[in-house]
Amino acid sequence: MAHEKASQKDIVILGGSYGGVSTAHYLLKHVTPRLPHRTSYQVILVSSSFQAMCRPACPRALISDDVFPQEKLFVDIPQAFEQYPKDSFRFIHGTATQLNHTNRTVSIATAVGNIETIHIEYHALVIATGSSTPSPLHGLNRDADSLKTSWIEFRKALPTASHIIIAGGGPAGIETAGELGEYLNGRKGGWFGLSSPKVSITVVTAGSKILPALRPTIAAKAEEYLAAVGVTVIKNARVKSVMPMGAGTDSALTSETTVTLDNGKTLEADLYIPATGTTPNTKFIHESLLAADGRINTNPTTLRVDEAGPRVYAIGDVANYSPPAIHHILEAVPVLCTNLKRDLLHAFDGNGIGELRNTTAGDRIFKPDMRESQLVPIGKSKGVGAAMGWALPSYAVWAIKGRDYWLWMLGPVWSGRHWVKER
Repeated sequence: MAHEKASQKDIVILGGSYGGVSTAHYLLKHVTPRLPHRTSYQVILVSSSFQAMCRPACPRALISDDVFPQEKLFVDIPQAFEQYPKDSFRFIHGTATQLNHTNRTVSIATAVGNIETIHIEYHALVIATGSSTPSPLHGLNRDADSLKTSWIEFRKALPTASHIIIAGGGPAGIETAGELGEYLNGRKGGWFGLSSPKVSITVVTAGSKILPALRPTIAAKAEEYLAAVGVTVIKNARVKSVMPMGAGTDSALTSETTVTLDNGKTLEADLYIPATGTTPNTKFIHESLLAADGRINTNPTTLRVDEAGPRVYAIGDVANYSPPAIHHILEAVPVLCTNLKRDLLHAFDGNGIGELRNTTAGDRIFKPDMRESQLVPIGKSKGVGAAMGWALPSYAVWAIKGRDYWLWMLGPVWSGRHWVKER
């Protein structure tokens, strides 16, 4: 067990996905270089995975490594930060195990070599630990190697599957159904669905329609596209239990499964994929800092975690300031970093506070765009969605998201090119 207390002021960022990586780039480009005694600050990024990845691409990527360039799907985090002065940045491959917000320390279980726990005293803290998916097929619940291992196991079982059940009518469930349907059954043209698909694929949703964030007419079009690739939808039914227990998770990823619904109906599946939302990664955080939904109780305008003491922020799926979405995270990064800069200047004991006096008074305010915005590809050529309240045609959904599931957009985010200009 090691205790780390360096002479520099540590700005610790927990989490190596969109929020964490983006915040680190923004701070290193626009905040720490402009602080008094800037060399006394170090940005420390902690991630359970050496690699960041585009989680929205999982519904297609789980089928084959050939569908995406792997070097774009998985990006080396330390390499992305080699552009900065060596002493200004540090990467720790590990997982946060305890946050003591009273003593302002965070405990990290390292993941390289002999596992040990280190304790870091932070001057500022950004929590961006994200969320975990119920299926290991849909994200970096641990690290890239674990995700790839799950994909390999699933791909081995796929050729012999004749019945697949997906629980969840949100984007992850619908996109997975569409990708598997097109891959296994092809796509039928015209107005009617496939009458005899090679593989039966069923989506079970507790809602009265799929894609609850989108208007009914868009959801109906999505169901039409699903039918064309052999997918059926059961609505107003919730999965009550599965046998064996843990079906679709690490313990029984590809087991034959009996699915019991809350309406009493029983279904049999060769493969079962749970896609019913996500769980925030907050086990290391005291319950006094959490909202009722398990996410961090975050000031919705400043993105501070007010109850955790000064200079503590949260961003992304782990925080409750807005619905989880990549565009909300990217909108939040400049707000968080601007307010953190003000807090760092406030904390500086010296003439550096003069810079603060010359800035515009007050915090920068986060105002999420809550208009209907969600894009849902259904296979490689179709999709439904809306952007800023406007319904989009299928070809637009394909052009923006469906052709590569955001890989075109996230490359500059991972590399920091997206944050070259202060926003």
